[in-house]
Amino acid sequence: MEDGALPMLIAPPALSTAPLEVPHRLLMGPGPSNVPARVLAAAGLPLLGHMHPQYLKIMDECQAWLRYAFQTTNELTLAVSGSGHAAMEAGIANLVEAGDPVLVAENGLWGERVSDIADRYGAEVKTTKVAGGEVFTLGQIEEELRRHRPKLLFLCHGDSSTGALQPLVGMGELCHKYGCLLFVDCITTIGGVPVFIDKWGIDVAYTGAQKVLNVPPGASPITFSPRAVQRIASRHSKVGSFYLDMTLVGRYWGVGGPRIYHHTGLISNVYVLREGLALLAEEGLEAAWARHRQSVDTLHAGLERMGLQLFVKEKAHRLPTVSTVCVPAGVKWDAVSKFIMEKYSMEIAGGLGPTAGKVWRIGLMGANANPANVTLVLAAMEDALRHVGFLRRSAL
Repeated sequence: MEDGALPMLIAPPALSTAPLEVPHRLLMGPGPSNVPARVLAAAGLPLLGHMHPQYLKIMDECQAWLRYAFQTTNELTLAVSGSGHAAMEAGIANLVEAGDPVLVAENGLWGERVSDIADRYGAEVKTTKVAGGEVFTLGQIEEELRRHRPKLLFLCHGDSSTGALQPLVGMGELCHKYGCLLFVDCITTIGGVPVFIDKWGIDVAYTGAQKVLNVPPGASPITFSPRAVQRIASRHSKVGSFYLDMTLVGRYWGVGGPRIYHHTGLISNVYVLREGLALLAEEGLEAAWARHRQSVDTLHAGLERMGLQLFVKEKAHRLPTVSTVCVPAGVKWDAVSKFIMEKYSMEIAGGLGPTAGKVWRIGLMGANANPANVTLVLAAMEDALRHVGFLRRSAL
């Protein structure tokens, strides 16, 4: 090679450079959910600078609507740049220091994830578990709080791996009685199930954009109570993640002082989050909660008429947004899901974590929770079950 000459280029991949085409699917699994046209259109709006006054105004609107969705007045309420796992880790990173006792109530996969993350941040992790599809009682939690005296308790409100809805009323008061903060995963519940962050004494809660909010994943909402903010301020060590340090990220969102640059915001993701939250506010929380309840009641009744059983036995503990349906003996779950995808262009997922191979997971989230979709899901399930020989005649 002559002096100053460029080296030989690695050849480009032998792939088509034609514009991307993606087939339409009806996403009736545990997430993501389908994106309404208004939200999808916002993704194509022109970019603004991440410190542009108009973009900052959009961030402010997101914060205001997030407080409504969470039912909180918490100042430190924002969207983390990343998936729901980023918000999950942000809670641990900011509230936990090495050696801190942390109690994780595991009722599915997501408690296991939090235990792993907390361990990586040096916490002294203690776990308490219930069988898949079951939930914790106040008595069980108080016994564990008394035994371990943790600084933080984690609960998953709606576990999408098991379909269980964990009652939260009284948990915050119980935690505070023992000097403990309450950290809650609301990924599958915000917008679809009643959640009252302030009234229930929840100190940190997060959700995902791609579930009930019907927004492409990328910006994940999280909120911190004044108690949690004080815990962060009284740390003896730096937050272990610069990217997820809520003192710094909060300043970018205008919390705790004049705005300062922290990282390049996910501009288009904030656009679409703003639109998803606006649609939720337009409908109203109570109406949205009622629509999800009506949809899932109709779904469950239809599934039971087919002779199927729900994984969560107690009706009051069934998550309205993600239903877990037991796979009957002799039926291959993936044969049913594959048939439905190929014939109906509809996604219905299998189990995850403790329910892998045992259940189908059917999602009714946000705009997808409507009578037409419920009717179509039931028709597709019946058709598939007849195809695999489980049903001999129509059950609907």
